[in-house]
Formats: sequence, structure tokens, C-alpha cells
Amino acid sequence: MFFDDERSNRLRPHILTELVGQYMNDAERAKLFGLPETTRIRERAKVISPNNLRIGEHCWIGEGAVLDASGGMEIGEHTSIGLNCLIFTHSSWLANMMLENHSATDLIERKPVRIGKGCFIGGNSVIMPGVTIGDFATVQPLSVVAKDVPARTLVAGNPARVFQKYDEEYIQAEADRVRAENARRREEAAARGEEVVWGAPPGVLPE
Repeated sequence: MFFDDERSNRLRPHILTELVGQYMNDAERAKLFGLPETTRIRERAKVISPNNLRIGEHCWIGEGAVLDASGGMEIGEHTSIGLNCLIFTHSSWLANMMLENHSATDLIERKPVRIGKGCFIGGNSVIMPGVTIGDFATVQPLSVVAKDVPARTLVAGNPARVFQKYDEEYIQAEADRVRAENARRREEAAARGEEVVWGAPPGVLPE
């Protein structure tokens, strides 16, 4: 049985969009949700109030992630949101405390979340309302981020705290190390006559 009221009719298109999205690949799903062409969103991920989400190019949203953009959310380019991450921009705490947890209560508090460019948010992490995460920051898996994260830092834990700071030189050295290791593995795979190679971009085969 379906209700024919304003709230039900307002929510139903979003429900149907999510249902259809489960039968698409990650790029098709992003297009369905109105995200940039280069963004990928995996199955079972959910975006609440997608009209309030501003997201950059080349982002990745993992399986089961929930992005609550009802209070406003910005995600910079080349940022990944790990699987099962929960990002909140609203809280109903006061509605619960005041026994006013009904639909359309005026005790919902909303605070925007801002995540910079080039960030990595590890799986199963929680980001609380009002948090700003600086550019090139790393949030380790299973972290609870309740306060702002400086740029170019690694945070972890519950509550999350800074464990490492890094600069461009450190990241470049790490990139060079990984590229060299992947090149070595590609050469070994090519010597074995393998067409599927470790560390190569999609569709790239050994020369």
C-alpha cells in the first residue's frame, strides 16, 4: 500500500532513483544522481539531499557510504570516500531530548561539511556535522572525525587526532616509489606473457 500524501510523493522519486541505480555501474550511477561525469559512485551508496551536494571531478564514493548533504556538503576534486562511510550534516539530538522527534520538527540542527581536494577518507569512518577537512588530508579507516582536520595531515582514532603531517616532497617520493614498483611488476607480467598487469591504468596493456 502506498500513501498519497505530500511527504510520500516528495520522497518516492528519490527512492525510485536509488532503486534504479542499483542496476547500473559506478559511472552510470553518478550520472543518474547528477554528479560530475568523472565521478564514480558504488552500489548501495546513498546521497541525501543531492541538490545540496557540491562535488568535484574524479571523486570516488565507496559501497554503502551515506552522504547526508541536507545541511550542505562540499567535496573537492580527486577525493575518495571509503566504503560504509557516514558523513552527517544534521543532528536530531535536541528533537530526541525534547520528545519532539516528529516529522518536520524545528529542532533539527544543520551544519555544513567541507572536504578538500585530494583527500582520502578511509572506510567505515564517521564525519560529524560542521567539520572541515583540509586539502590532501587522510582519514584512517574506522575514525570518528568530530573537529576540523588541517591540510596535509593524517588523522585516526575516535575521536580522530593528528598522527602525521606531510609535505609535497613526501607525497612525490611515495608516488615515485609506487610507480617504480608497479613498473617492475608490469615488466614481470609482460615477460610471462600476461595481458592483465598489476598497477596499470584500466585498459592499458604492456607495450
